[in-house]
Formats: sequence, structure tokens, C-alpha cells
Amino acid sequence: MLEVNAVNQFYGESHTLWDLSLSIPKGGCVCLMGRNGVGKTTLLKAVMGLLPIRSGQIEFDGQPVNSLSTEARACAGIGYVPQGREIFPMLTVEENLQISLGARKDRSRKIPDKIYQLFPVLKEMRHRRGGDLSGGQQQQLAIGRALVLEPKMLILDEPTEGIQPNIVREIGEVIRTLNQQEGLTVLLVEQKLPFARRVGSDFRLLDKGQLVAQGPMAELTDAVVKEYLSV
Repeated sequence: MLEVNAVNQFYGESHTLWDLSLSIPKGGCVCLMGRNGVGKTTLLKAVMGLLPIRSGQIEFDGQPVNSLSTEARACAGIGYVPQGREIFPMLTVEENLQISLGARKDRSRKIPDKIYQLFPVLKEMRHRRGGDLSGGQQQQLAIGRALVLEPKMLILDEPTEGIQPNIVREIGEVIRTLNQQEGLTVLLVEQKLPFARRVGSDFRLLDKGQLVAQGPMAELTDAVVKEYLSV
């Protein structure tokens, strides 16, 4: 579904991704893991076209996307939930969701019923401003906004960061439902190990901008955790 081949990325003179290659299989739920500052968010932004890459190739669903804009990548079927959510606080919940309708291939102007089924609170609060929602509700809104596209792949950057435990559980169940029952491919950056083990089918582990370990989640051993994740 997603192929990253020998990608190099720089912030100024700082080399952040080093000949990075990894694959995200169709139908997988892959947790991208690693300590802070190893390049996880940088990789997601490069995949979305929010950051330029110096060299290498990124392919989605069998097609190269290097030359595509962020909007075109969304239209191709990549839903993206950024770190920090980045909703529009002065727009209503409904207006936040409607923003993504423009990237739908079918040009539908209706928010899919599934969004409100997955997140009933968004229906209850659809006329409230996004900035009036709690952090957890804003995260649900950000995920719902990405799902309005009916994407082929959903990318989430630390979806549980700063979220109350009950909503963390709800988000985990939504991800599992989308992946296991609907076959949606998921790539998420996640720091909470119990959450990653619960929702993820596989892991990819970065260190200093390079892939250092990967495999089924069951193979994320204590030794690997200690070497690359413990602080």
C-alpha cells in the first residue's frame, strides 16, 4: 500500500531521514515507533508532501507520489491526522468535517453517516465550535475529518497524546474496527506501548532516521523495547 524507498530528508543542514526504506502492507495496522526526535513525524509529513525530500521515492497504492501536492495525496486516498489535531477552533464541528468533502473523488457534499456512528459525540456537538470541545473530543473530530475522505489509508500522529483514558479506549476501538472489520490500512505513530500492542498488527522502529527493527507486534520483545524505546 505504501512504499518508502531510500528516502533522505534534511532540515537545513541537519540530515533527518537516512536512506529510509519501509513498507506498509495493505490492510495492516502498523505502529511507527521510536524515541523523540528520531524522524517519525518527519516521515509522516514527507509521505503527505508537507516536507520535501532530498532523494528517494514514495509510492502509494502502486503510484509514485513525489510530485503530488498534499491535496492530491489526500484525493488519492491518504487520510492524515496530524500531531496536535490542528482543527479549526472557530468553525463548528460540522464545518470542520465539511472541509474534507472537497477532496472526495465522488464530490459528495454530505458528511458520511459513518462518521457520526463512530463518534456519536460529534453528532451531538455538530453545531458547537471546535475550540469549545475537550482535547479528546477534538482528537475525535480530527480523526472524523480524515475519515470524511473515505481514505484507503489512515495516518495518525500520536492520536492518544494528552487524551483522557476513556477516550483513548474509544479511539483504540475505532481504529481496530476500521482496520479489522473494514480493512482500512492504518499507520500510526504511538508512544504508549500498551496502546500500540493492543491496536497494532505490526511495528516499524526508527532510530536516528533509520529503520532498525520491524515485524509483527508479537516480536516487539522487551529487549528491543529496552534498546530503542526506554528513556
